[in-house]
Amino acid sequence: MVERVVSDHRGDAFRSVYTVRLAERVFVLHAFQKKSRSGIATPKADIELIRQRLKQAVEISKKQEE
Repeated sequence: MVERVVSDHRGDAFRSVYTVRLAERVFVLHAFQKKSRSGIATPKADIELIRQRLKQAVEISKKQEE
């Protein structure tokens, strides 16, 4: 399961921290400061990076379990 944590700090928007729990590990896949003042969508480049890191996290988790 991938979860998103949203936080505001001193007027800056830190919109997304994506984490995934695999077996007994928690991987932080991506965290970034939201730059856009309008819209809530996560940029496509960030989504692709999250997908790549999720794939890597799954591979790491499988290797650790062997």
